Amino acid sequence: MATSGGKVLDFEEYVRTRQEALLRSARRLVPDPVDAQDLLQTALVRTYGRWDGIADKSLADAYLRRVMINTRTEWWRARKLEEVPTEQLPDASVDDGTEQRADRALLMDILGVLAPKQRSVVVLRHWEQMSTEETAAALGMSTGTVKSTLHRALARLRQELQARDIDARMLERGEQERARQDQERCAA
Repeated sequence: MATSGGKVLDFEEYVRTRQEALLRSARRLVPDPVDAQDLLQTALVRTYGRWDGIADKSLADAYLRRVMINTRTEWWRARKLEEVPTEQLPDASVDDGTEQRADRALLMDILGVLAPKQRSVVVLRHWEQMSTEETAAALGMSTGTVKSTLHRALARLRQELQARDIDARMLERGEQERARQDQERCAA
């Protein structure tokens, strides 16, 4: 019985320390915050039953994320389409997400200017929202190295964004100048 109690305490301690990071991962999988909490709770219940089978507890986050992905996929497959036939279509404005996709494409493109080590640090610290210590442990480097690498990487990203902004403004001015010249030719 002591083993079972030890298992419970071990699992509870893990959940207490990793709950926020796991909830962030769940939020990336489902858009609704309540559904994200439900997803995490379901994944925790499923993981608890297999907790003793996870020999390397440092891989528990990866295991739990996989359980969340599988659970989300099960939910998606089991969903019911709630379509109701009507005589008239509702007027609905559709946000096509073009701007969001453009921002994401720019981010992915700009990350490409960084060295692989810098990119890893930026993604873990800002995308995965890991602490400096967690990032250092994940990448096998000291916290000081993580901090200095992150500082240089963010400076490089700012520099690249500024350069692209200047290029875009110059391109826009050139287009405006050509349009003005075309108008002058048409007027003459």
